[in-house]
Amino acid sequence: MLHVLIGEDDFSIRQALEEIKKGIGDATALMSNTTVFDGRQVTLEQLRSACETVPFLSEKRLVIVEGLLERFESGNKTGRKKSSRQPGQPEEYKTIADGIKQLPEFTELVLLGGSIRAGNPLLRELATTGKVRTFPRLKQSQLSQWVLKRVKATGGSISPQAVNLLIRFVGNDLWIMAGEVDKLDLFTGGRRIEEDDIRAVVSYAQEASIFAMIDAVLEFRVGAAQELLQQLLKQGAASAQLLVMLSRQVRIIFQIREMRGRKKTRADIQGKLGLTSDFVLRKAWDQADRYSPARLREVYHRLLETDISIKTGKLDGEIALSILIAELGQRGTVSA
Repeated sequence: MLHVLIGEDDFSIRQALEEIKKGIGDATALMSNTTVFDGRQVTLEQLRSACETVPFLSEKRLVIVEGLLERFESGNKTGRKKSSRQPGQPEEYKTIADGIKQLPEFTELVLLGGSIRAGNPLLRELATTGKVRTFPRLKQSQLSQWVLKRVKATGGSISPQAVNLLIRFVGNDLWIMAGEVDKLDLFTGGRRIEEDDIRAVVSYAQEASIFAMIDAVLEFRVGAAQELLQQLLKQGAASAQLLVMLSRQVRIIFQIREMRGRKKTRADIQGKLGLTSDFVLRKAWDQADRYSPARLREVYHRLLETDISIKTGKLDGEIALSILIAELGQRGTVSA
């Protein structure tokens, strides 16, 4: 049987693959009857040979191919150099499709892919041959249901407010979300997960405090910035770590502002900066609207100076950060 699992939600794709494996039978027997191919390089002969090999001491054989559909995407997104036989040539995808359509009954073939367009020629050829499942990134309402289901699976519960806060911090990356839910389950020990638990445990909660401290610094609110600094230090954050995070966030804000000026799209900017968290992107995007390039440059250069003074041993980390915040807060408003 043919299974096609495609989409941007790689976490759900991997879960679907595990379900297919469980449905085949004994995991130990499956280990010796599983073949995995890189679809960017596999030949039809290799694929046919693997699919037609009779399983050893098992009723089923599993063949997994990742990236085969991408070979037939327009623009050849795999990054391979084009060969004399172009990926989009009809005879290639039709030959591969014809071979796949002749799968023996004992073989379960799984094709894994990313964001595949509906017009992909190989996908069109195989659409009626096997089971095609698409896994797009979850939207807000779907993500809420996913979190509730994941928490329930651990035997716990979570308040609606905590669900919303968790989603704000993490976004729709399910790999990260699953890890954070598991940490929250261990932290709460069976009781209901509340907003305070999210702030105490979730990795992005610290980033939220960093963003709040950046706001306070950029807006000359010295008292609020100092209070946030002390809270982060009490939570165990090292001064060197905080300095790195502050510098990184200010740099991201500046880069977003600069790329938006060059008419780059939100998706282009997110990809260019390598931001996997919707929360980080959303906060930095908002701050790029509110602060001038001059003020951002001033704060960024002072952060670098402070980093040098700490690394050269001129100042203790906590003292250096406190002095930095005080000095930035005492300066007059910088013009754009």
